[in-house]
Amino acid sequence: MTVRVKLEPSPEQGDALAATLRACNRAANHISQVAFAKGEVRRNGLQSLVYRHVKDEFDLGAQATVRSVKKVCDAYATLKANLRAGNLGPKGSKRRNKAESKPIGFREDAAQPFDDRMLSWNADNKTVSIWTTAGRLKGVGFRCAPDALAMLAGYRQGESDLVFRDGEWYLFATCEIPAPPVTEPADWLGVDLGIVNIATTSDGRVMAGRGLNRHRARMAALRAKLQKKGTKSAKRVLKRIRRKESRRATETNHIISKTIVTAAERTSRGIALEDLTGIRERVKARKDQRYRLHSWAFAQLGAFVEYKAQRVGVPVVHVNAAYTSRQCSACRHTNKQNRVDQATFACRACGMTTHADVNGSRNIRHRAADAWKRGAVNAPTSAP
Repeated sequence: MTVRVKLEPSPEQGDALAATLRACNRAANHISQVAFAKGEVRRNGLQSLVYRHVKDEFDLGAQATVRSVKKVCDAYATLKANLRAGNLGPKGSKRRNKAESKPIGFREDAAQPFDDRMLSWNADNKTVSIWTTAGRLKGVGFRCAPDALAMLAGYRQGESDLVFRDGEWYLFATCEIPAPPVTEPADWLGVDLGIVNIATTSDGRVMAGRGLNRHRARMAALRAKLQKKGTKSAKRVLKRIRRKESRRATETNHIISKTIVTAAERTSRGIALEDLTGIRERVKARKDQRYRLHSWAFAQLGAFVEYKAQRVGVPVVHVNAAYTSRQCSACRHTNKQNRVDQATFACRACGMTTHADVNGSRNIRHRAADAWKRGAVNAPTSAP
């Protein structure tokens, strides 16, 4: 789990934190160039190449230098994973070639990880002591919700990221919370993810995305209008509303994921989700549909469902999504013509008619049950 706390530094402390981010990210850019030129992205090998120069040239402490090297290595590991998963397109594509042809770059205000040697917490007084290039800053205040404070006091472990966002300073702290053992499910709750309907369960519950899609359309029109105007006041409004759309989507995904996990926990069922990896590259959308496709936060919703389920011991299984929209959940007949339109499914073999997304979620439920019985997924060893 990650806990976000808001720092309340004085103006002088804020300047020191900003200078620290600039120094660390300039060092990270240099390290990234060396890693790209030498083809060395292993932490030990890269650190031996750059440690002395970076520590002296960029006026960083020993631990800040080590963390910057680790940040670069993590960035290249993430790039490699995205390439392997096809998230940047197939080999030879313009987007993939662009990503592979140059070193990874870091903004001057990009987040910087701090470990326990660089950052210490005082949960009782709600203060932190943090290393900067201007020296150690002690007694920097922070504020957060009471449950977040309790989580920090009891479970904080590992690194914390210093983030500067919209003129405010934050620390994102990692907390290792012990999860209860996963229980053997009595049945499965299938969940079909989509754009028109964000999530549809095999119980027949449809969580529509009409409100979120309308909000996105309004925000897109407002941004286009302000960008066309181009005045200083328009730019101020653009800055003020940035990330408003993503915050709305995040809130919606939190509500939906909590609803799904609560329903599964109450009925002693597992949760079955579609494996939608690489769907944006596979789907060929029309020009007027591309914005909706690429703003679809299905991965975030899946992540929210997984961590909420893990906290209460509910198993989560991902199944192949192929043909779930064309297959009849009653007789298993698969035909493209079964899908009459976006909302209607009518089986050509048995005549069963239902909501298309409900039918898809039931197919997902069946596939999860079959995979669990075959042992094709990791069943809990501690299950009763």
